[in-house]
Amino acid sequence: MGTMRLNLMGIAGAILSCSFAVGSLAATYPKVPNPSAKYPSGELGKMVKLGEDIIMHTNTNPLTKDLVGNKLTCTNCHLNGGKTKALGTFIGTALSFPAYSKREKTVQTLQDRINNCFMRSMDGKRPIIDTKASIAMAAYVTWLSEGLPIKMNPKKPVNPYYTNLWPNKKLNPVIKSATHKNYVRGKGIYESRCSSCHGADGQGVGSFPPLWGKNSYNSGAGMSKIGKMATWVLYNMPLGNTNLSEKDAVDVSIYVDAQPHSDFELTEHLLPRSEMGYYNSKVLHERHNVRSNFAKPWGLDIDAIRGDHKIK
Repeated sequence: MGTMRLNLMGIAGAILSCSFAVGSLAATYPKVPNPSAKYPSGELGKMVKLGEDIIMHTNTNPLTKDLVGNKLTCTNCHLNGGKTKALGTFIGTALSFPAYSKREKTVQTLQDRINNCFMRSMDGKRPIIDTKASIAMAAYVTWLSEGLPIKMNPKKPVNPYYTNLWPNKKLNPVIKSATHKNYVRGKGIYESRCSSCHGADGQGVGSFPPLWGKNSYNSGAGMSKIGKMATWVLYNMPLGNTNLSEKDAVDVSIYVDAQPHSDFELTEHLLPRSEMGYYNSKVLHERHNVRSNFAKPWGLDIDAIRGDHKIK
């Protein structure tokens, strides 16, 4: 964000390597292994490299650009294509799959997990599971876990190195007790530390992505959930100098998530069944908007949080 350079998903722009600063979080930050350095040979290597290109240029790659509904790419959340060791890394992600997901109420594959991001963070359409793009992205993410021990997750589809941090439950009391003062304080943090990269209007600057509005993530995305966004911000921002306090991370996340984000209606992000094929979920109807994201999990009134500024 600003000097923070909040690179949200598009999970984009500047491809920056993020080093984790020492400080209060260092003791709890997991030790993630170094990523694979050598691409596989032959056709597999070509597929891995294609997946990497899609992750880095999701909204412009010919195989995926028509499936993306905003200006984000995967590397906005998964910094440097998921090769950094920060929260959001792809190093180790493939180890967890297949994994049970409470959201879909089914056991999800890695391809399921990646493809579902297109509906939410990308505000677009879910890729067909056996397409070249879907296989390539999964091949790339799997490559970054090569040589590491598999540890399937029966509770949630989360990278094993971060399963205890995502989301960080220590932030919950601050979120639950939030008032308009948190919003105002978050606005100040955004203006002083985020707006130079993401714009005073939140629409992004140059290669840095928008944080709200039609070109950003929708209300079904992980980043639209205050607890998850605050966790990501806490462990990733500012890039190379992660010195925000837990309260800073919560307040600025409340401010950003209280701005306009597109409503999420699951069925609008699925291709026709005849084209898409089987959708691996028992949940076929799901809706979210900014108001429900504050009210349902936290009991917060978005109008009270924003003061006299009212949105849906």
